[in-house]
Amino acid sequence: MHGDCALDESARKAILPDSLLRGSANLLVCPNLDSANIAYNLLKSAAGQNVAIGPILLGCAAPAHIVTAAATVRRIVNMTAITVVEANRRRTAHSETYPGGEIRSQPKP
Repeated sequence: MHGDCALDESARKAILPDSLLRGSANLLVCPNLDSANIAYNLLKSAAGQNVAIGPILLGCAAPAHIVTAAATVRRIVNMTAITVVEANRRRTAHSETYPGGEIRSQPKP
C-alpha cells in the first residue's frame, strides 16, 4: 500500500474499496533506511511544528530508540519518557511485587 492510501482513508476507500482498514495508519513500513528517513522527515514537517517522537525500531529483541544530532530538547524528553515506560514495563513483566510495594526482579525465562 502506498503512503497516500495509508494516511488518507478517503483515498484508500477510492483505490482499495475492499480494504478492511479504517482510519489513518499508525505504522509505516519502509523498504530501506533511506526511504524511512525521507518519510519520517516529511511526516514530521507536515504534522506541524517540526515535532516528532521517534524513530523507534521494532522487531528486535528489544526496542531501539534513535535520537539524531538534530533532535530538539522536546524530542529528547519525549523519547526519554517512552524509554522509561518501556523499561518499566519490561522490568515489571519479569518481576514480583512484595508487601510494601517492593519489586524484586526475576531472571528472564
